[in-house]
Order: sequence, then structure tokens, then C-alpha cells
Amino acid sequence: MKLTLSQRLFAVFCVLLLACCGASAWLQIRASDLREKEVIQSLSRGLAAHIAHDGALADVNDFDAPAVRRLFSQLMVVNPSVEVYLLDDTGRVRADDAPPGHVKRNRVDLAPVRQFLDGVPLPILGDDPRSDDKRKVFSAAPLAAPGKPPFGYVYVVLLGEEHDALAAKASASAVLRTTLASMGLVTLLGLVAGVVAFGLVTRPLRRLTEAMRKFDARGVPAEPPLPSMQKASASDVRENERDEIVVLESAFAQMAERIGEQWRALGRQDRERREMVANISHDLRTPLSSLHGYLETLSLKSDTLPDTDRRRYLSIALAQSAKVGHLAQSLFELAKLEHGMVAPEAEPFSLTDLVQDVFEKFELPAQSRGVRLNAQIAPRLPSVMADLGMIERVLTNLLDNAIRHTPAQGTVEVTLAHAPEHAGRVEVTVSDTGTGIPPAMREALFQRPFASGGAHRGGLGLLIVQRMLQLHGSQIRMIDKEGAGTTFRFDLPAAVAQTGDGASHARGWHE
Repeated sequence: MKLTLSQRLFAVFCVLLLACCGASAWLQIRASDLREKEVIQSLSRGLAAHIAHDGALADVNDFDAPAVRRLFSQLMVVNPSVEVYLLDDTGRVRADDAPPGHVKRNRVDLAPVRQFLDGVPLPILGDDPRSDDKRKVFSAAPLAAPGKPPFGYVYVVLLGEEHDALAAKASASAVLRTTLASMGLVTLLGLVAGVVAFGLVTRPLRRLTEAMRKFDARGVPAEPPLPSMQKASASDVRENERDEIVVLESAFAQMAERIGEQWRALGRQDRERREMVANISHDLRTPLSSLHGYLETLSLKSDTLPDTDRRRYLSIALAQSAKVGHLAQSLFELAKLEHGMVAPEAEPFSLTDLVQDVFEKFELPAQSRGVRLNAQIAPRLPSVMADLGMIERVLTNLLDNAIRHTPAQGTVEVTLAHAPEHAGRVEVTVSDTGTGIPPAMREALFQRPFASGGAHRGGLGLLIVQRMLQLHGSQIRMIDKEGAGTTFRFDLPAAVAQTGDGASHARGWHE
């Protein structure tokens, strides 16, 4: 069975807690044992010296003398936990009162004895003659005649076999049960505290996991993806920059918000694409139907139609064909702009001259509609740095749109002036006295094309204008004004040249 991350973490915590409790108990028992040995050895430090000055050992010639054995017996009766041995100068056990077969080692290491006599800090453990490998606390004193080196030692094991037997019984008594109960209680409290702590620590992680699961299940990102996650201020971010869970929550919230924005943008683009296809289909259907109808008429009645009707039908068919070609060209141009296939080639040129050229292009269409073209150009207007062909297309689209939606006796005006809010830029305004644009359609005016054959302006032309100006770092805006008509405005950077003295001057001034 696979465990969750929280379960695995809790299992590791339990193992570590039990290991720590076991190690703590072992260290506590070890420290208590060493403390007990230190206390006993400190209290009995002079015991061996007292025995060494006893009359029976004052002048030992025979280690097996009855007086020595009687002394050993008396001492062990008074204190059954001690065991007394007489050692020669090599550490060999020469006398004891142990029962037959209890002495397992006939020689004792004298190094701990010398440390004891030199006053090394206690506890000091020495060999236990009644064990093959045990070491116990002891008391020791040298045996020596006056003025002569020691010929042996009194060696007293302070915790002998009787003590070990009693300690073994006590280990199975209430003391051990109390110790184990205490350890169990501490372990239980640690587990409870661990459960609570893990719950508090992993709660943000569980919340994040649940949010990510729901986010993945919905498919469409919700707003907001995590209600409990708010955008943190700069101070909060600095305060929690070391909290990995908080950083992860913040990163996921930002990612989910970004995905949501992108998803909604894709949804808008998809809707706009469908609307554009529908509008373009409508725009194409009308001229194609007209073109097909007139060509079919010419094909069926070519022998009976008068020359005047034949020429009129051909003229209408050519006009509808040109309309379809213009629409197809606009679609191709917009596709290139949308996919970044066109880059502006900036050069300095005069906007005044460009406006004059565009006016000459629309002079006849304006006269045929009874629309007057007017230009207002500010004095000392500098040249602009932009792509001449793109800006010409921008003005062409705006003027064509304005002339088509301006009634007879109306006016289309182009104004060139210094941008009042941005120094070093030239402001271009195209206004007309036409039908205007309803407020409900202004918000999406540059987002999707309206049917060009309808009552409201808009279409591929304005989209192309917007994309071209965006490539120049500019935006086209519709300006509200009193009365009928529509006004569009954008600005372009002025062309600047360096003179010999390092000063900057605008190029192409026009009075």
C-alpha cells in the first residue's frame, strides 16, 4: 500500500521519536549508573586504606594466613556488596574469600589501581576477578613495610556479586515498570504533539494540493484559484521568503492567475476569430453573389443584351471583383501583421507632404460624394521617424473610412500638431462629420471587425491601423466630441538629428 507524503513523514517522525526516546532512556540509565558508581566509589575511597592498616595486614608474610581470611570474612559479613582481594606487585590475586570456582581471573590490571592512587577523577573502573570481562568500581591501597616499596595491594570491589544479584531483582521490580511507564508516557505525548504539529505544518500543503487537484479537474481556471491566497504585499513576501510552503502557494497562485488570464484571452480571441470569420463571410457573400449574378446574366443573355446594359453589367462585376480583391488583400495584410511577419523600417519624412499625397488620392472619391477635405497643420512641425508605407496605409484607411461614412456636404479634416502631453512627438487627428459610432460598440472597435456593409463603421481597416501603429509604439484612440461624427487620434515620434555642437534639433521643419 502506497502511503501519502504526510503519512510517510509521520512514519519517519514516529521512528525518529522512538529512537530518540530509546537513546534518551539509555543515556539516562547510563548516566545514573555512572553517577551511582561515582558516589559509591567516592564514599568508599578510603576503605582499602583502612583495611591495609588493620593489624592483621600490618605485617603480612603469608597471603593465605588464617588471620587474613578471617578479616575478609568479617568485612563481607558487615558489607555483603564488597569483595576484598590481596594482590602482589604484579596484580596477581594472592588472597580472597570467594567461594570455590567464583574467581575467573587470577590477575588484575594495575593501571586503574595506579590511576586511583594518583587521584584521577572518579569513577574509575577496574577488573572484576569474579568475571571474565566485567569492570567495576573499586577501592585500592598499597601494602608496604616502612621505608620499603609496596609489595602488594588491597583491592576492594565495591559492587560485588551480591549487589549484582539484588540489582537484577530490582530491574524486574516496580522501578523498571515505572521507568518503562514514564518512557511510554513521554512517547505517547510526543506522538500526540507530533500529530498536532504535522497537522499544522502540512495544512497549507494539503490546501495547496486540494486547490491544484480542483484546478486540474475543472480544466477552466477559476477566479481566484485559491480563495485563501491573496496577493501578498512586498513586506509580506520579504517576511515569508524563507517559508517554502508560502512561496509555493504564492507561485501557484501567480501561475494559476496567469493561466486564467491566458485562457480567457484565448477564449476572447476564439470568439473574435469566429465573429471575424462570420463578418468576413458576410462581406464576401454580398459582392460574390452580385459578381456571380451579373456574370451569369452576361453569359445567358450575351446575344440579346444591349451594349449599354452589357457595359454596365461588366462595370458592376469589375467593381464587385475589386471589392473582393481588396478584402482578400486586407485579410492577407492583417494575417502578416498578427503573426509578426512585418517589421517597420523607420525613416524621417514629412507628414505634411504625406497628407497632401493622400488627399490627392481621395480627391475624386470625395468630390463624387460631396465631401470636403480639409487639413490643419501647425507651424514649424517637425518630420517624423516612422515607416512611410505603413503610415500612408494608416492615413489611407482612416480617410477611406471617414469619407464612406460622411454624408454629402460633410467635412473630413486631418490635423497635424505638436503633441501637448509628449514632447518630441507629432499628433495626428482625423475627424469627420459623419454618422458616428454608438457607445455600445466603441469598446470593441479595435478588437473585432463589424460588417462593413452595415450601418456602423469598423472592419479590417481599423484593425490594420491599430496593428501598424502598435509596431510604431503608438496607439490609436477615439476622441469623444460634441455633435455628430467621429475623431481618431494617434501620435508619432519626431525625427531628431545631432548637430556639430552636440545639440539636438528636429528635422524637416514646415511653416
